[in-house]
Amino acid sequence: MGKHIFYEESGQFKVAEVVQENEATFLVNTQHGKRAKIKSSHVFLVFEGDAAQFLQQASAAAAGIDIGLLWEAVGVEAEFTAAEAASEYFGSNSGQVELAAVLMALYAAPMYFYKKNKGVFKAAPAETLQQALAAIERRKQQEEQIHGWIEELLAGHLPAAIAADAKMILHAPDKQSLSYKAVIKAAEQKKISLFALMQSVGAVPALPDYFLDGFLLAEFPHGVACGDYPLPDIGNLPVADEAVRAFSIDDADTSEVDDAFSVRDLPNGNKLVGIHIAAPSLAIDADSALEKLIFERLSTVYYPGGKITMLPDNWVAAFSLDEGDSRPAISLYAEVNPQFEIVHCKSCIESVYVDRNLRIEHIEQAFQPQQMRTDDEIFPHQQEMNWLYDFAVARMQARGKYDPARPSQYDYGIKLEAGNQVRISVRERGAPIDMLVSELMIFANSTWAQMLDAADMAGLFRVQPTGRVRMSTHSEPHIGLGLKHYAWFTSPLRRATDYINQKQLISLLDPHASPRFEPQDAMLFAVLRDFESTYATYNDFQRHMEAYWSLIYIQQEHLQELNAQLIRDDLVRIEGLPLVSRVSGIPVDALPKSRMKVAITGVDLVQVSVGLNYINALLPQNGA
Repeated sequence: MGKHIFYEESGQFKVAEVVQENEATFLVNTQHGKRAKIKSSHVFLVFEGDAAQFLQQASAAAAGIDIGLLWEAVGVEAEFTAAEAASEYFGSNSGQVELAAVLMALYAAPMYFYKKNKGVFKAAPAETLQQALAAIERRKQQEEQIHGWIEELLAGHLPAAIAADAKMILHAPDKQSLSYKAVIKAAEQKKISLFALMQSVGAVPALPDYFLDGFLLAEFPHGVACGDYPLPDIGNLPVADEAVRAFSIDDADTSEVDDAFSVRDLPNGNKLVGIHIAAPSLAIDADSALEKLIFERLSTVYYPGGKITMLPDNWVAAFSLDEGDSRPAISLYAEVNPQFEIVHCKSCIESVYVDRNLRIEHIEQAFQPQQMRTDDEIFPHQQEMNWLYDFAVARMQARGKYDPARPSQYDYGIKLEAGNQVRISVRERGAPIDMLVSELMIFANSTWAQMLDAADMAGLFRVQPTGRVRMSTHSEPHIGLGLKHYAWFTSPLRRATDYINQKQLISLLDPHASPRFEPQDAMLFAVLRDFESTYATYNDFQRHMEAYWSLIYIQQEHLQELNAQLIRDDLVRIEGLPLVSRVSGIPVDALPKSRMKVAITGVDLVQVSVGLNYINALLPQNGA
């Protein structure tokens, strides 16, 4: 039968036949018939007899050992040897088989017994052991819970706990959570994606809500509710001249009316143009809770069918330039002569009466200032708007940016009607009413930017000395607009940049006010960085949702073909829709801005993508 050893290798106990031995090693034949060297430090027993039978008996005896009883037998005070443990547990029956069995048991229960040296151990303290055992029991219960959820998911049912975690699982999963582990394992078993599994059990809401949930979890993790921000009393403001009857021009969905205009005749034959901007900054203190909210949100979020305002609703209602009431405003007045030259400007803080909120949808068809004019007014303030249009053209000409022959570009509006019916409106960018508003905004923004710069005051400027437009804390030229100074001031209800710049402007107009930011203020740089990143994210979400509803519109109208304009390579802009996509089969010699007809090969609403194949080229046209 020969001499054999009982040894440990990689955490397993084995037996082997001894061929040769010395002080440091044993040369053995393993149970698998291989010749090997085993270090003496790994050998626990040398025995004679049937090796396989010895290992079988030891394994059987180890399986029968009550680990808890063994732990109690050895005590927790001192270190002990395996032989002492075998003697305590088996008593007078202890032999080599029992010693081998105890060694197996000690190695297999590291929570109960700590290994100190070869064959020497120490029992775990009772408190530590109880904690470890409780953890094992928790893991066991967790595995049972996961298994139960997996069975439900595979059967097509949605467990309540997973339904409660559905948003997080879909958009921001905690990969250590039990619910996520159950879902991902069930998806692996079904060989489908996590999204497909969740969709199959009804855990995915309607896609618009699904996309919105993901956006809100990322950008508004604490929810969109603003909380309570009481309105302060900002005191008595100077009242604008009673002849000022301001009017705003916005689309029908606008609830944050930031800007309004006025025009009145002066005795000397000149006109006094008023540009009036809502002034919530007058009532917001530095470092106040509301300012912190502004710096957290940074902008209003827009998307088809909804929006998330930067300011609380009660503040929007109090400072929006709504018709029929007087509201706080920062006003820029420009005296303009009949040649549309600006004689002088002044800015002031005042209360302005808003006579009308004109809505573009209601007046645009009647507003045709390029055509022959009459003294009749189809809508209120039409004559003032006609004159303001001429003033805007003169301002554009002065900037070298007036080009009536420029290629047409278009803006798209998406309206969601009952039953998720999609209506898409198309408006030519730079239409007379848009040019009027944008040019007056540019005039105010550039005038006030120059004032900040002349006073060496910090601000958030829009600059383009070369290349792309960017934000800066000091003024530089904006070559795209043809201006030496430019900054955003005219949307303080909707953008943090405008709030900051308005706050700085107020310190120039009010001798009792101090600048919110000094030059080189670290917080100003932080807001600039955060605003650019956040504003881009908000715009990306808006484009994503516009693309989704464009695909719904394609399905709704049963469209099979579309017209498109090449941007570059295989990327095109779809005509009549706010949608950009890739097209297969475009000729290699196709030039950017060339038009083409494309066939729709498929729509994927989840991925918000449309398959398109090139059909043929189209002639250029000046239209949508």
